[in-house]
This record gives sequence, structure tokens and C-alpha cells, in this order.
Amino acid sequence: MNVELIEDPAALAGFCAHVATVDRIALDTEFHNEKSYSARLMVVQLVAGERVAIVDPLRVKDLEPLADALASKTVVGHALQSDLKIFADRFGRLPASAFDTQLAAAFCGYGMSISLADLVHDIVGIRLRKSQTVSDWSARPLSAQQIDYLVDDVKHLFGLQDALAARLVRSGRLGWFADDARPLVDATKYRPDPERLYLRVPGAMRMNRRELGILRAVAVLRDTLARERDVPLKYIIPDDVMAAIVSLRPAKREDLAQLRRLDGGARKAYGDRIVAAVAAGIALDDADLPKKPARPAGADREAIVSCLAVLANAIATENELPPGLLVTRAALERIAREIPATATELARVLDASAWRASLVAAPLHALLSGAVALTIVDAERGTPRVAFGTPHVALDMPPVALEAPPVALDMRAVTLDTPPITLDTPPVAPATPPVAPATPPVALAHRDEM
Repeated sequence: MNVELIEDPAALAGFCAHVATVDRIALDTEFHNEKSYSARLMVVQLVAGERVAIVDPLRVKDLEPLADALASKTVVGHALQSDLKIFADRFGRLPASAFDTQLAAAFCGYGMSISLADLVHDIVGIRLRKSQTVSDWSARPLSAQQIDYLVDDVKHLFGLQDALAARLVRSGRLGWFADDARPLVDATKYRPDPERLYLRVPGAMRMNRRELGILRAVAVLRDTLARERDVPLKYIIPDDVMAAIVSLRPAKREDLAQLRRLDGGARKAYGDRIVAAVAAGIALDDADLPKKPARPAGADREAIVSCLAVLANAIATENELPPGLLVTRAALERIAREIPATATELARVLDASAWRASLVAAPLHALLSGAVALTIVDAERGTPRVAFGTPHVALDMPPVALEAPPVALDMRAVTLDTPPITLDTPPVAPATPPVAPATPPVALAHRDEM
């Protein structure tokens, strides 16, 4: 492969013209994000055909032609989300499609977060040099060792793509991968939801709805100011000052002088906008105020989440998928919080793709509704595994066609001959009637009751 260092607009234009002649581009970036709102590109590495380009964004300030050139192409990369987020933030557009080798590897049994070096070694049989992983990529000129490292990060990506795509075809999971890869090139997925920015502020859980309305308005302002100035949020208003502003409810800019951690320069630059945001939050109608955030799970809800996680992990294991790829803990917590009434509704709460819904919606709902119970089978053989305690589960959603049928869990019930235990002591009536819990408790049953 020919390696070229691109340090001026003319060289970039020439490479972009070459990009137009190929269908896929290997992509990787090096960036710094400690002192900016959006990560700042330090290096962009690309492969197009037999040409490798090392683009220097510190010398080529306008990378719009590159963003335009990639807009109709498939990019191939490893753990592409952070790279593509930069393009979404900086240029507002993304390539037409993406092949993420780390995501594809997860569908091929490599786990959720295999490194590029390990994947290249396993598939290509080459050990990459990783001596520059902590390099200062803002330093110039780039050393020969740095350039070798940068080239290594992209030159094997096409080979990985071809090998992984072939495995996905053989396993019937190429469609599953495509479903999960599609959001990588959806620019809206990288934009923060302005209605949820306030939830990231420490202390939001303790605020009432009116305070949350003020916090939401100030959080949107802070995000806007940080984006305009390309600085981190904390450089605009530190988190602890956000809560203090809500408590203070300043009516004029001079009131902000009471906040020691909001310096005079900030008060002068955008103090009036802070006061206006506070006023907007105060003026909201009650119906327009944010809802209180869900509190951390109580003991019963946490137990439900744990039970759902055991089942989800068992399904993932049977289908040779990483558990985190099948369903996240955050999704299970939403299920335990909302207690969906049907499998269809559960799939909606999960925001699950068709292939995920076909694997987990019915089993998770059956467990949640008490129609089935978990048990452990084959322990006596030395190969214990989780199984259902009921052979059939009715599904209220139409079946989803898959490229490959999922592996079914062993649904055999396990029974014991042990009779139920009774106590001779009469129950003690409570002094006050019990309060029904908002979350259904986790019942512990003898296995002969399953």
C-alpha cells in the first residue's frame, strides 16, 4: 500500500477524487476531547483501494470536502461510534453506511469489546504494534513510529470486514448485524436530547418538578453556550453551580454574584441569558413541568431485574451472543419499572429490533408475569444451566421471520418429591393493614409448585 501524508487542501482534493472511484473506505481517527464540546480531530487515517492517507487536520483546516466524499460511501472501522460522532458533530453528515468490525465480531462470538489488535491477530494472524496508544497526537511533526501505528489501525480493516461478513452470512446473522449497524450512520442518534440534558446534573433526583423545570431550561442554555464556544459544559457552568442557580432563582444578573464559582467573566458574558432561562422555568405551567426522574430500584425491583438478567444471559449464552448485545441492564430496569402487560408491550419498552424481540420478548414477559419460573438443570451431569419450569409460553405477537432460527432453551420442568413445609405457629395479624407494593414482589416457590 502507498502511504501519503496529506497536509494541504490540494492533496486532500486529490485523495477525495480517488475516493469517488471506490465503494468502501477504511476509517479511523485520533482525537482530543478534554477541552472542547466536540472532540477535536488530530489525525484521520483512511484507506481507499491501495492508497493509505494520513490526513493532518491541524494543517488542513477545512475537512468539508472529505465529509462530502464519504457521504455516499461505506466506511469500515473498528468501534466506529466515536469516530462517526465527530463527523456528525463537526460536519452534520455521515457516510451512507458503516461496517463496524467490533460489532460484527460480537455477532461472531468474540464478545462485546474485542480490541482491534486481538481481532487482527485472531483472523489475520498478525500482531499489531501498539507502542503509540498514549501518544500526544497534537504534537508535530508525526514520528515514523506514529505513522506506522496509524497505518496499522486501518490497513487490515478490509480483510477483517470480508472475513467477518462471510461468517455472518454462514450463521444467518448478517441481517441482525445490519440492523444494529444502521444507527451508526444516523446523525440524529449523536445529538443530545434537550429534554433530558437536566437528568445528567447531580442533584436532579432530589428536586421537585418546578425546580426540575428551571434546571431543564438552564441545562439547555448551558449546552447551547458550550456548543457555540466549543468548550466543555463545565467551562460554562459547573455542575454544582447548576443546582445552586435553581435554588437561588436569580431575578437579575447581579444576583449571580452570590455564586462564588460562577466568575465575573461568565456573569458578564451570559448572565442575562441565565436569568432569562430561570424565568422561563418559573413561568412553565404545571402540566409542562418535567416528571420526577425514576428513583433507584428498591429491593423487590432490584430482585426482579436480577431475575430478568439471569434469563436474558441464559438466552444469550444459548444463542452464542454477548449478554450486553442482546439486552442491556438499563433496558431490564425499564421493564421492572414499567411492568409491561404483554410481550408486545415489553418489546416496545425494550425498543427492540425484530431479531431481539423474537428471542427475548416472550420469555421475559412469561417470567415477569409469573407464567414460568427459572430453574437449573443438568447439575448432576456437571453441566448446570438455566432453564424454564414450563414447557410452553403463549406469545401475543406475530412471529418474526429470522435469517437463522434462535436456539431454544431447554424448557423441562424440574420437580422434587419434597412435600411443602408447614409451620405450627399461627400467623400474627399485623396492627395495620399491609400496603401493596408498587412493584410486584419476587416470589420464592418450592420447585414442586412450578
